[in-house]
Amino acid sequence: MIKIAPSILAANLLKIEQEVLNVVEAGADYLHIDIMDGHYVPNITFGSNFVKSIRPISNITLDVHLMISPVKQYVESFVKAGADIISFHPEADSNPEKIIEKIKSLDCKCGIAVHPKIKTKDIEKYLPLIDLIIVMTVVPGFGGQNFMENQLTKISKLNELRVKEGLEFEIEIDGGINNKTSRLCIDKGADVLVAGSYIY
Repeated sequence: MIKIAPSILAANLLKIEQEVLNVVEAGADYLHIDIMDGHYVPNITFGSNFVKSIRPISNITLDVHLMISPVKQYVESFVKAGADIISFHPEADSNPEKIIEKIKSLDCKCGIAVHPKIKTKDIEKYLPLIDLIIVMTVVPGFGGQNFMENQLTKISKLNELRVKEGLEFEIEIDGGINNKTSRLCIDKGADVLVAGSYIY
């Protein structure tokens, strides 16, 4: 069953409670929250207090995507704020394994996010350690970008590795998702689709 994760970045923040309730009522599985610091990526969005303010609205799974550098020192604040899944970019910190260990020690699911320029072979070693992998099908930083079809082979390769190694991580696709591109991703093995402007 494919899961849908609306991206709050595209919502009307002046009506955020209603925007969250609308997608929950419509059957969303996760709520995707992009955290950007203006350093790892050029845009600036939310902090842990925003996640904390979202948490009481619904018990929907909060899927927090950290596009920040460094990462480790901020992990605990997002878990305490109510994140159910925390994903980060391995290249954004010096010791990704320690961050994975830290997130899991806080009883939170852990994911890694893969920038379009990062090759599958560069992140294979993390696959047995994680619960989710985000394949970025746009360059991280801003919503509303066009889908990068050259990332489909990465989705397919990750799915092959998952089957071959008997792993259970979910494959989440983030960027440019619409009615057409969602089908392309599902055909390659995607489990979770993040959608912002297409939903909101």
